[in-house]
Amino acid sequence: MLERLKIINKESTSLLKMKEGKKVRESRELLEKLGYPSTDLRDLPTSTKTFPDGAQYRIELPSVEGPVALREMLDEIDRYGLTIHRVSQGSGIMLQTDEEILEMCRMTAERGMELSLFVGPRGTWDISAQPLTDGGKSIALRHEGADQLVYAMEDLKRGARLGLRGALVADEGLLLLTKEMKKQGQLPEDFVVKVSVQMGAANPVSVRLMQDLGAGTYNVPTALTLHKLAAIRQAIDIPIDLYVEVPDNLGGFLRYYEIPEIIRVLAPVYIKFGLRNHPDVYPSGRQWESTNISLVKERVRRAALGVQMIERYYPEAKTSKLGAKGLGIPKIVSATASV
Repeated sequence: MLERLKIINKESTSLLKMKEGKKVRESRELLEKLGYPSTDLRDLPTSTKTFPDGAQYRIELPSVEGPVALREMLDEIDRYGLTIHRVSQGSGIMLQTDEEILEMCRMTAERGMELSLFVGPRGTWDISAQPLTDGGKSIALRHEGADQLVYAMEDLKRGARLGLRGALVADEGLLLLTKEMKKQGQLPEDFVVKVSVQMGAANPVSVRLMQDLGAGTYNVPTALTLHKLAAIRQAIDIPIDLYVEVPDNLGGFLRYYEIPEIIRVLAPVYIKFGLRNHPDVYPSGRQWESTNISLVKERVRRAALGVQMIERYYPEAKTSKLGAKGLGIPKIVSATASV
């Protein structure tokens, strides 16, 4: 990989170096020496990396808040004839009963789909006001203090006992701990740790750091150009997760026509269909049930639009079959065994 990076860097930076002074060249050369791209890759090289089964892309539907919404979503994808590889949820393990998690695990496991539930404890739900202030929003979903970290670890362990094999995290410390928990047998080795878009790492060095800390997949910030994303892809091997329709509170962008190039340049990549112009339902519950059902159905329709884009403009792109290697497919656990 280092040799390939050197070739790409040389081609991408030759013109820049003609215009830049010695100090800037020193900085770029240090990045290259350390094995990172030294510029955003304006030539958009084709990624040669893939998922373990050789696929270039998989599809994710987020914000599937509970078993009722999941059941409606599955019916809708059957109606459209879609393959959805990953279902994720934002309200968290903490706000699901054992029975609800068991049911969600069963429904996705029977289809060979990954289920990824967010860790429940987070800064925005803790008693601190700073994550809710204009200047403090960068704290976001991180865990304040050792106790909150412990609560988050307990959430992960509870999910795993109930059969869950994938979760979202948004704290660097918790991410490192998931790696250690696997070593200590507190989490299964095949547990997929998906880093949330809320983490915010946005360049090749910081995203590589997330990979080194234990990220299994990384949801990049929503507004990065393909040039910037291409540089990140060259620096990491794990799958990139990318919203092609972005919720309003993360920018509200619609990048449907970019999907073919996103797949070509960023493989392996999860194409993620959020939804613009909808209420923030977190933390969710039965008070949002009818809204959640409406939202998941529309996300499925948006995914159908995206799949048609791929079929129209990049039909040779390779996707995974359900049950493919690397998916965090839940285990079906009986209610008595989970106690």
